[in-house]
Amino acid sequence: MRKFWLTYLPVDRFEALGEPHRRRIVELVADRARNAGEIATHFTISRPAVSQHLRVLTETGVLAVTVHGRQRVYSLDPTAFEEVENWLDAQRERWARALDSLEEAMEAAHRPSGETDT
Repeated sequence: MRKFWLTYLPVDRFEALGEPHRRRIVELVADRARNAGEIATHFTISRPAVSQHLRVLTETGVLAVTVHGRQRVYSLDPTAFEEVENWLDAQRERWARALDSLEEAMEAAHRPSGETDT
């Protein structure tokens, strides 16, 4: 009986960054570009597994890859985080509005009867 492995690629950067090994790879290349072998030395997982993570990060646009002869050098694509930052900013604004509304409701509930907010 043959076993078939289905390779799953995340469809967006959020999913790509949700995996701990990939986040660690991003941290490694954040300060300088590194080749695949150098990145792999920081992990106890197999080199093919590291290569798969690099592929996911490259295909989702988190990393850029440059080929120098037989070496592939990976670097961080800073524009990749604009999407993440925009989403986080929207969530912060949403929560700030919700908390402001909650604060107003709590203040109104604790005001003596007949007193209004001016």
